[in-house]
Amino acid sequence: MSEIKGKLADLQKFKYPLLVLIIGIMLMLLPTGAKNSAATQDKDAVFQQILSSTEGVGEARVIVSESGVVVVCKGADNAKVRLDIIKAIGSYTGFSSDKITVLKIAD
Repeated sequence: MSEIKGKLADLQKFKYPLLVLIIGIMLMLLPTGAKNSAATQDKDAVFQQILSSTEGVGEARVIVSESGVVVVCKGADNAKVRLDIIKAIGSYTGFSSDKITVLKIAD
């Protein structure tokens, strides 16, 4: 009986670190990413609307990820249009020009 009391007394010394550990593990198991995908889809739609209404761009499709942006549009064969797209996306997202790709849409 005294052996069990001794073990319980040892556990009492570590109850707060154990509680913090359990809470930390529970937080790590929570699902994440659901809000990010919705926010990314909204950002894609906004870029598509803005770029499609910009002179020379024409029809545009946009994909935004954590590592960069890809734009596919009709006006991508014009260097000024490509530069304008890169500047617009870079100023809004903070991505540097090497993280933004502009491609011509297939006719």
